[in-house]
Amino acid sequence: MFKELRPAIVLLACFTLLTGVAYPLLTTASARLAFPRQAAGSLIARDGVVVGSELIGQPFDDPRYFWGRPSSTGPAAYNASASGASNLGPSNAALAQAVSARARSLREADPDNHAPIPIDLVTSSGSGLDPHISPAAALWQVSRVARARGLPEDQVRSLVLSRVQPRTLGILGEVRVNVLELNLALDSILSSGGSMVKLDHE
Repeated sequence: MFKELRPAIVLLACFTLLTGVAYPLLTTASARLAFPRQAAGSLIARDGVVVGSELIGQPFDDPRYFWGRPSSTGPAAYNASASGASNLGPSNAALAQAVSARARSLREADPDNHAPIPIDLVTSSGSGLDPHISPAAALWQVSRVARARGLPEDQVRSLVLSRVQPRTLGILGEVRVNVLELNLALDSILSSGGSMVKLDHE
């Protein structure tokens, strides 16, 4: 019986070493050599301190900052270990209620803004981790952020436009704005009082 099992055991051991050890080590080493920043998680640092990643969103609710897309991950928003959507379909009443609640919160935060709310500010992404919003979603928030910081709207609007990222390779994805990078750039602008506002979660 062992004679029949021996080839299976040898093949199992060989493929375990090949696909479970050698291949992961080779791809990891290659990635670190060719794309060291991306392989390390596309981390964003400020003053030598890592404040986040280009690939994972963060919750912002302070009116002085731009807000990202809602996140449906649990138990907390933007939980990278629980990536996923709400799985609520367009005919689900719970989805309509959630969108209405988010829209109401946005209106309450900026009652003088009567422009239509961009859809990505009231709906979550498929991953729940989306670090980007559309340029329209960022521009919609300019008046609130400028007022909260005591900055001219034109200055904040120009900052948003300077942070717009094109489609990857010109064809993949959508034109977008990275929320964390935009907020970090916003923090680099001295407020009218001469002090610099810090990220609340640093």
